[in-house]
Amino acid sequence: MDTVIRIGVLLAIFASVFIVSQLVLNFSWSRTAHTRAVNKRLSFVKRGLEREQIVAMLRKNQPKEMRGVPAIFRVPALALQRTIAAAGVPFSIVQIQFAMSIATLTVLAIILLTIATSDIPATPGVLLLSAVLSLCIGFMLPFMLLSMIATRRRRRVEQQFPIALDVFVRALRAGHPIASALNILTVEMEDPIGSEFGLVSDEISYGAELTEALSEMAERWDLDDIRMFVVSLTVQNETGGNLAEILQNLSVVIRARASLYLKVRALSSEGRMTGYLLTALPIFAFVGMFLVNPEFYLSVAQESAFITGFILLMVMYLLGFLMIRKLVDLKV
Repeated sequence: MDTVIRIGVLLAIFASVFIVSQLVLNFSWSRTAHTRAVNKRLSFVKRGLEREQIVAMLRKNQPKEMRGVPAIFRVPALALQRTIAAAGVPFSIVQIQFAMSIATLTVLAIILLTIATSDIPATPGVLLLSAVLSLCIGFMLPFMLLSMIATRRRRRVEQQFPIALDVFVRALRAGHPIASALNILTVEMEDPIGSEFGLVSDEISYGAELTEALSEMAERWDLDDIRMFVVSLTVQNETGGNLAEILQNLSVVIRARASLYLKVRALSSEGRMTGYLLTALPIFAFVGMFLVNPEFYLSVAQESAFITGFILLMVMYLLGFLMIRKLVDLKV
């Protein structure tokens, strides 16, 4: 009798664990499928947000022109804004810049406090070393991470755009107007391009021109494929013609261009990887060596010739970075 009860209890435990695990797996699978099927804009709509709020949230990281700022500061600021906007992080540009500034100042304060409580003299070379190290930890490393995320999302947009063109063409051939075809893209396409076309659709609903809204989208992502799409729409509006056929030919051209680009990337992968390593490795080596053995740099930073040599080293690194960037920046 005890054996039967024990077997029954074990079977009940097994059945309970099996049922609970199935419920958890089914819930997780359904959530995963739902998440993949719905883009960010549709998730905002589902939460009951107004269209004005959705547009403001999607456009919060729109790069600003900053016309009154000198070019030496405007160019890197615009590059940072484009990177943050393409990364799609849930923080605004001001918040990220503020967080980078706080992180840089915090690291600098910790280094200076460590120097003040030790026997190391606060020479100009030590202070310069501390400032550069703080910039590397608080600014350069987060910027590299954001650049990696932005590059991945930009490639995702490049892969999704020909598919979006095919959906757009089929909608036009089915008799849908352009606004309705755009709305289909906002519902059917995943992020990031689904939310981008949703933003375009919302801007058109508020009175913006189609070509103007798409031009802003192309500038946000800096993609020639979207620019060609805008040119095709503009020419068709001015001269007429079968828009579906024009966009179908454009989709073929974009796919052929993407295929050639992938071949070029495969042939140049060794050079690009060498460029990435030569760019990122000095920063990681500098930060890692300082964290492991600070005396390796601080003992040299007290010398009088350190400032000249260190500044020359940073200039050489900057020139090398620009040259490598020029060599691996392939246009197809």
